[in-house]
Amino acid sequence: MSAPAAIDRLLAIMARLRSPGGCPWDRAQTFASIAPYTVEEAYEVADAIARNDMADLRDELGDLLLQVVFHARMAEEAGHFAFADVVAAICAKMERRHPHVFGDATAASPEEVVTSWEAIKAAERQGDSALDGVARALPALLRADKLSRRAARTGFDWPDAAAARAKLLEEMAELDAAQDEAARTEEAGDLLFAAANWLRKLGVEPEAALRAACDKFEQRFRAIEQAPGFAELDLADKERLWQAAKAAGATKSGRQSAR
Repeated sequence: MSAPAAIDRLLAIMARLRSPGGCPWDRAQTFASIAPYTVEEAYEVADAIARNDMADLRDELGDLLLQVVFHARMAEEAGHFAFADVVAAICAKMERRHPHVFGDATAASPEEVVTSWEAIKAAERQGDSALDGVARALPALLRADKLSRRAARTGFDWPDAAAARAKLLEEMAELDAAQDEAARTEEAGDLLFAAANWLRKLGVEPEAALRAACDKFEQRFRAIEQAPGFAELDLADKERLWQAAKAAGATKSGRQSAR
């Protein structure tokens, strides 16, 4: 089946699901009720990529595409826009933001492409805030990274990683000094934002780093909780198990690297 025919089939399926006599669940949905599924599907795509599971990636990309078709169908029913308008808009944007491919501009490296892309985006904002377009629905750590990157492009940035690290230490001290829950919550947020800034200056993507740390913690904890009577062990024994799991993980990683 050709790509246009496949898309037409998917659009027809969604239209039938949403039509009178279609699926009661699909007919009851709104933009707001579907939005969490859209976010979830995007994460499942990222997870399949991280696992290098191409069969799963194919399926998850289909699920994500369904979300686009679902939103477009609801928009068409409300008279806002149709799926074809979504496609036309992204095609126009891609051509507009790649003048080195579709126009007369030149870009010899990925870095030059990024610089050009950001300049075009800034011009499209036409004087609006440099922070426009950073979605509030993003995971907070990812949003912190994006906000600080946007601000940095205007020159509002720490001069180097050392200065960003000093701010992180300052926020730690302010969190230590917080006197009540509200103050601790505020200072904790400032601390995490400062940490995202410092990692950015170090060239580390905080969301990816934290995701990897979560995976590592889960793997090690699942290993140590298999120990007989784990829940009744004291902290020192649990720590010994943790260090053993950590060492085993390092050894395994070394063997994999050697291969």
